[in-house]
Amino acid sequence: MPQKDYYSILGVAKSATTDEIKKAYRKLAHTHHPDKRGGDEAKFKEINEAYSVLGTPEKRSQYDQFGQTVSGAPGGQSGSGGGPFDFSGFGSQGFNFGGANMEDLFSDFFSGGSGRQRSGRGSDVQVDVTLTFREMVEGAKRSVRFRTGVRCSDCRGTGGAPGSEEKSCPDCHGKGMRMKNINTILGTFSQSAPCERCHATGKIQSDTCRHCQGSGRTQGEVSKEVQIPAGIEDGQALSLSGEGTVGEFGAPAGDLYIVVHVEPDSNFLRRGDDIVSELALDFYQFALGDKVSVMTIEGEVYMKIPAGTQPGETFRIRGKGIPKLGRFGQGDHLVKTAIIIPRSLSAEEKRCIEGLKGAKKR
Repeated sequence: MPQKDYYSILGVAKSATTDEIKKAYRKLAHTHHPDKRGGDEAKFKEINEAYSVLGTPEKRSQYDQFGQTVSGAPGGQSGSGGGPFDFSGFGSQGFNFGGANMEDLFSDFFSGGSGRQRSGRGSDVQVDVTLTFREMVEGAKRSVRFRTGVRCSDCRGTGGAPGSEEKSCPDCHGKGMRMKNINTILGTFSQSAPCERCHATGKIQSDTCRHCQGSGRTQGEVSKEVQIPAGIEDGQALSLSGEGTVGEFGAPAGDLYIVVHVEPDSNFLRRGDDIVSELALDFYQFALGDKVSVMTIEGEVYMKIPAGTQPGETFRIRGKGIPKLGRFGQGDHLVKTAIIIPRSLSAEEKRCIEGLKGAKKR
């Protein structure tokens, strides 16, 4: 099966920066979100899959080298190989199968169509949360609220009125699947299809629940406590499987995506797993050296400035950066030096500087 081109999915060049990839992801996710009018659930999932790889430096490096991540499939998903039957080339040979997917079609034929397939999977839900810089470093809990499809409280998702009797579906005889004929250029084949009457459950209710009209789902308010891990990046999404919109007629629920936004900090800047800050020093501190106080995300530490340090030099404080998401260890704190130039000088200060200037000429 051909590998997906994640750069094309996000509409960015292979040379795109992390910020450019993040910007493209946010725009596309907003456009195609399934809860929006005109949204596309399949496209939304594809966009999230692409960003989960290209938005992570390690995964992106593996993808650029091998076309996949270490798990052996794009985006770290468990892939399935093409197997002995590869029909991917039929579409370009002029054959028309009426929109049927040949791999799915033959898979059903050879497997006997024994699997019960329920339709109506619930849609995914996206919720945005905002963290401070410190919360991003330390991790945080958030209570998120959203309105979506929930399990009907009257029938508890069965679709039947209270006291209703559950019976075997007479159309599919409790199997949840019915045989149907499909005409192809290879002839007519019988194929299993989900029973429309019982929605592939194999059961029907003698009386329909009035609250949900038999769907087993109503609209409701959902509140969830979410633990956001330390070290998560701005724009990154957490996926909670099965925590989205409840499916109709007992079908699986969609997923919940928590998209994290990190507020900028006036003192600290993130660079990968490192934290960067600026330290302003006087001329004499650069020339003579000094021991100075530096504020890190974990508190105050003291750092030695060697004599002869030049403005713009960067010093590294080990282990005072951002926890490495999904890995052991922590980044560093990088301190970039800058010189303070006084706007006005006293007469004595001017004499001292003039004296240095004269000494240098000699």
